[in-house]
Amino acid sequence: MNVVSTSPSGTEILCALGVEPVAVSHACDHPPRVRELPSIDFSRVRGDSSAERHDRVRAVSAEGRVYRLDVETLRSVEPDLILSQAVCGVCAVDTTLVEEVLSDLDAEPDVVGLRANTLEDLFSCIERVGEVTDREERATELIEELRERLDAIETRVEGRDRPRVAILEWLDPPIAAGNWVPQLVEIAGGQYGLASPGDRMVELDWRQVREYDPEVLVAAPCGYDVETTLARREELIDREGWEELAAAREKRVYAMDGASYLNRWSPRLVDAAERLAACIHRDEFGPPPSDVAKLSSARPA
Repeated sequence: MNVVSTSPSGTEILCALGVEPVAVSHACDHPPRVRELPSIDFSRVRGDSSAERHDRVRAVSAEGRVYRLDVETLRSVEPDLILSQAVCGVCAVDTTLVEEVLSDLDAEPDVVGLRANTLEDLFSCIERVGEVTDREERATELIEELRERLDAIETRVEGRDRPRVAILEWLDPPIAAGNWVPQLVEIAGGQYGLASPGDRMVELDWRQVREYDPEVLVAAPCGYDVETTLARREELIDREGWEELAAAREKRVYAMDGASYLNRWSPRLVDAAERLAACIHRDEFGPPPSDVAKLSSARPA
């Protein structure tokens, strides 16, 4: 079966189930080997600062699509199945765009749109991909493995104090992560007062961040790796009242790779929970892994 994935989340689920796609989105980067596969789309969004990229996404979305599909590449791989997403055409190619170009293909592939807003949705997506790729048994095993790891975290944080946690998936403007993130924070032993499970992301006024006064703050901008986030730390630390935040005073501000761990509905959400637990309860879990960096108030040299 020739399977094409139009989203990084779908690609990660496919590979976790032992299915190798024949083509992927330009944004697909995990596992690393998928970077060598043909890319079926490209993004129209460019910009240096967080504010510029945010404004560009809005402008391009108003004009039409954020992404364009490469119909010739799609035709050349002769897909039997296209795994897409049924939500958020900003993060990746969505089902609507796929269906718009199907008339240009010689083949008539099945199109499966996946949608996730909570952890339970992630498990449902894994089940669905298992069904359409004949990997039901492996899907069941994977879900059990992920649930066991989450249960292990919850057991270790039971009865501990729960600090206020903020997860920012964009820096300028500050945007609080929603969807599955409140659940991940709860599992990891924190409290998340910025959104409820399943809520969309929440754009905040900086005054709201100061009033919330997080005791642990994780900067995990969508699509940014840790190095990029650290290089743009001034978008946070130059704000009025930054040094007064409890997280800044206690040096409990971290940079995490948003694309790898928090922005996608993939099995790595469980990796994110384990990393968040180390950020929130270091005395219990030890320091976070090396791919989570302390974000200090000092600017990079």
